[in-house]
Amino acid sequence: MSTPIGLRCSVAVRAAGSRSRSPGCATISPPRSPTCRFLCHFRRASQITDNGPYAEIARWLKGHRFEAETAIGTLSYFDAVNFAARATCPAWFSVALMDNVCPPSTVFAAYHRYAGPADIEVFTYNGHEGGAEYDLPRKLNALAGTLRG
Repeated sequence: MSTPIGLRCSVAVRAAGSRSRSPGCATISPPRSPTCRFLCHFRRASQITDNGPYAEIARWLKGHRFEAETAIGTLSYFDAVNFAARATCPAWFSVALMDNVCPPSTVFAAYHRYAGPADIEVFTYNGHEGGAEYDLPRKLNALAGTLRG
């Protein structure tokens, strides 16, 4: 079974300059959208942070309390954790342990499910900015290594 094109792009997307720690869009989107900041483990993220895009899910579920399972089930179709299990190209993840926008546990969920070869850089004392500009040379090196084969 071939890997969907979006999954083949993950290293290129990460190298394109995404500052977000979440691999969500980086795992499932083409390179033209490198700055997505969520899409991993919706249930957990919406339960542990009231920042960023996950707050909107929690806000909606607050008013639709009996529809939570249906909503989370529908969101699972877009959850990068589920796509990660099908990806086979090399990937480079990064996570900031003090990120209150994209919780670190959601990034680790995608990383641990990733089926292809993957490395992860952990920024212990950073928030959503993560490695900032420090990350760019590492992303480019990962991409260069992949392109060299």
